[in-house]
Amino acid sequence: MSFVPGHILEQLPQMNRSDFDAQSFGVVQVDDAGVIKLYNKYESDLVSVPVSSAEGRNFFTQVAVCTNNRLVFGKFKEGVAAGRLDHEFNYTFTYKTKPTNVQIHMYRHNASRTNWVFVASRA
Repeated sequence: MSFVPGHILEQLPQMNRSDFDAQSFGVVQVDDAGVIKLYNKYESDLVSVPVSSAEGRNFFTQVAVCTNNRLVFGKFKEGVAAGRLDHEFNYTFTYKTKPTNVQIHMYRHNASRTNWVFVASRA
């Protein structure tokens, strides 16, 4: 069962930055190439990357460089190409921070054609 409530997944297109900042987990909206469109406060605080430094950059290759591998970025690209992305797994962030155990849920909201990376601390 995902740490992201189902009603959040359903309402993604109607939510605004304040809604995302109010969540108790990281919310990162990325385009099909992985460029960050929205980076919420929780994610910013978790990994000490300011929102202004993250948005507009590639999540996998410039911000969370430790995710630039087959397990994470590879699964993301496969899901985007297939038009089906709903993958959840445990991971350890190691870039720019001390090792941080997290749970990641990558999700594509098909109706709005938007991609999301949700991150929850497992500490």
